[in-house]
Amino acid sequence: MIDLHTHSSASDGSLSPARLVEQAARVGVGALALTDHDTLAGLEEAKNAAEALKIRFIPGVELEIQPEKPGRGPSAGAEPEDPQAGWGGILSMKGEFHLLGLGISRVTAEFHSTLDWLRGARERRNLIMIEKMKNAGIEADYGSVKAFAGGMLVARPHFALFLISKKVVKNQEQAFRRWLGKGRPFYAPREGLAFAEALRLIHQAGGAAVLAHPLSLYVSWGRLPDLFARLKDQGLDGIEAWHPNAGAGACKRLEELGRRLGLCITAGSDFHGSSRPDRKLGHTAGGRAIDDRFLEALEGVL
Repeated sequence: MIDLHTHSSASDGSLSPARLVEQAARVGVGALALTDHDTLAGLEEAKNAAEALKIRFIPGVELEIQPEKPGRGPSAGAEPEDPQAGWGGILSMKGEFHLLGLGISRVTAEFHSTLDWLRGARERRNLIMIEKMKNAGIEADYGSVKAFAGGMLVARPHFALFLISKKVVKNQEQAFRRWLGKGRPFYAPREGLAFAEALRLIHQAGGAAVLAHPLSLYVSWGRLPDLFARLKDQGLDGIEAWHPNAGAGACKRLEELGRRLGLCITAGSDFHGSSRPDRKLGHTAGGRAIDDRFLEALEGVL
C-alpha cells in the first residue's frame, strides 16, 4: 500500500511525524507523503524515520486556495491579467479549494515566507473564532486552545478538543457539525493563496500540484469538466480522485474524468489520527487499500 495524503502533529494530526511513519510501516504502507497544512516543519523528522524503516518518503504540503480573491497572497505580481481566469464563477462559495504539493524538493526562501504568511492568516482567523466563542458565552482564551496543539500549528481540530473539554460537545464530529464547520456559528474563513501563486511555488520546488478532495469544491458534476480543464490549462498536474470523503462510485467517476483530461490521478487517506478515527493509513474511499499505481502516475509528472 501507499498513501499520498496524511497529516501529523506539525499541523492538525495527532501523531508526531516520526510516529506517523512508524504507524504507516506497521500497517504495511511502503510509500508515504506527509502533506501538513501550510507547514514543512514535520518533513525532516518524517524523512529520517522513513529512511530508518525503509519506507519511501514523498515530502509534501497542503495549501488553501482563495478563489474568490485570486490576487491574495504575499508576493507582488501574482495576479493573472484576468482575476477570474481559470474558474470564471464556477466555484461555489460553500466549497473549499485545497492544493497538494507532492514531491517538493527545492524549497525557496519565498516558499518559506509564503508559508509564514499563511500561518499568520490562520492565527488571525483563530482569534476571530475565539471572539465568536466568547460572544456565545463560552469562557475561551487562545492559550487554552493552543495547549491542545502542543505548540504546533493551531487548527480547527484543536478548537474541537477545547469545546469537548468545556463539555460544549461530546466529540469532534459533533463539534464540527454544530459549531466549527463551514457556515456554522464559530466558523471563520481565513485568507488563502491565489491559485497561480500556489502553482508557481510548488513547481519551483520541483513538486506536482494536485487538487485535493475535488468534491469539497461543491461544484456540480456538469461543471467539473470545464473547471478541471481550465485549471489544467493554468498548470494543474493532477487530482486526488480517491479520498475517503467520497463514495467509491464518485471516485471512479472523478478518475475517469481526470484521465480523459490527461491529469495525474492520486489517492490518499487524509489521515489525521485520533481526530478522524474513521480514516486509516493506506486506505481511501470505501476502505479500499491504495495501491502503488497512483505512485507510478505521480512519478510521471514529477
